[in-house]
Amino acid sequence: MSIGSSLAIAVKALGRHRLQTALTMLGMTIGVAAVLTMIALGRGAEAAIEQQVRAAGMNLVVVTAGNYKLKTEDDFGGVVDHQARLGAREPRATSDELRVVPVLFHPENDPMEKHDHPTASQRLGDLEAGLGAAATLTSDDADAIRRLGGVQYVAEGVHQNAHVVNGAKRWFTRLNGTDVQLPLIRRAWTFQAGRFFTPREQRNAAQVIVVGSVAAQRLFGHDGSIDDPIGRELKIWNQPFRVVGVVTSTSWVVAPAPGDGQFDAVYVPFTALHRLLNVSKLNDITITAASTGEVTRVSKDVTELLRVRHGIGPSMPDDFTVATQARQALAAGGMRPDVARAVVGNVSGLDKVTLEQLAKTLERASRTMTALLACIAGVSLLVGGIGIMNIMLLSVTERTREIGVRRAVGARASDVRRQFVAEAITLSLVGGFAGVVLGIAASMGIAQFLRWSTSVSPSAVALSFGIAALVGVFFGWYPARQAARLDPIQSLRYE
Repeated sequence: MSIGSSLAIAVKALGRHRLQTALTMLGMTIGVAAVLTMIALGRGAEAAIEQQVRAAGMNLVVVTAGNYKLKTEDDFGGVVDHQARLGAREPRATSDELRVVPVLFHPENDPMEKHDHPTASQRLGDLEAGLGAAATLTSDDADAIRRLGGVQYVAEGVHQNAHVVNGAKRWFTRLNGTDVQLPLIRRAWTFQAGRFFTPREQRNAAQVIVVGSVAAQRLFGHDGSIDDPIGRELKIWNQPFRVVGVVTSTSWVVAPAPGDGQFDAVYVPFTALHRLLNVSKLNDITITAASTGEVTRVSKDVTELLRVRHGIGPSMPDDFTVATQARQALAAGGMRPDVARAVVGNVSGLDKVTLEQLAKTLERASRTMTALLACIAGVSLLVGGIGIMNIMLLSVTERTREIGVRRAVGARASDVRRQFVAEAITLSLVGGFAGVVLGIAASMGIAQFLRWSTSVSPSAVALSFGIAALVGVFFGWYPARQAARLDPIQSLRYE
């Protein structure tokens, strides 16, 4: 007997006892739905924890132009004064200053001639100011970093302080020329209105602007409310910029406030700022690692890559600074420099300790929670399987005479066994399919109404459906075996 014939007979047999079949399928449906929903909750919680870690900047690496440290064999991130050793004089410029393409004037036919930003000669500074004022980071460096393994997102950065003007309102804030991937790096961001600028606008150096919520309040606020800024025009250095979005924070712990580096700020494509300022270099490159446990390795790979790209010899100091979250915390923690050197110098794996161990701990906790939830849901699936076995054993008893007739007309024991296994698998698969649909709907409902994080992956759906099929085979095999072992003569006599 073919598999198709067995399935057809199985469906017909199950249709004769619709209520029993429906109740058995309901048990499988609830079991599969419970498994899928619990896995979705577990993975959603894991993703939420990881997102919070990343939102806190735990996977953040910042490459800044300029460096005051010597290249040493055992560089633990301490502050090393190499200026005296190299005989260089104390730098007068800051790391925020850029070395620019030497365009010192605008021709008469230059469309950018009417502006009031600092001239190139004013921003040029002293070209021999030392490595602390070096500006050798480029967009090509950022593109090369994007190709490194373990790197998730990369955003170029050019920064200035500027007056932003809206009619009679004027606000002095931080002007950030950045990349379209910055919102992906700043996971705690949300758009109060509008959007971020697009890759096309970045390529075309379009004069579009995204305003932080604090700056938006100062520029568009009126009687405690904010006028809709989307499509409005702001001016920076007498140049018009069209507002495309307003960004704020999703965090309820710290609200945006004046002086906030992220939300008391405005954002434009770095290409537009390059064009306005006549510069080609970057102040910094912001990087996120794909995994918090790979931050240390990524920072080392970035350092090695940039040293090769910038032609820096083994005995020469870097012309850039690579800082991770742990080292930035030490630098900003108010420690004396000698204490910071002692702390970092004695803990060479500081980033590894703070990030890798945290990531592994969170990963273990998430896996344990997911496994626990899956085991709890598995109990429902086990109950559904027992229901299948029960209904199949009952079916064997009720259809003993039918089995005897089939054997008498030439059906083999394997044909009978195949038929009952097909019935069990049909029950489990139909119930499993309904369970998958119910599980997805339950996960979406939980996310929508309870605001819990859920994540339904294709692998979880396939796993749930596969488990349903295995339950059908496992719990249907014994009844099918019992049916196949019935003696045809005794079966024909059965009433």
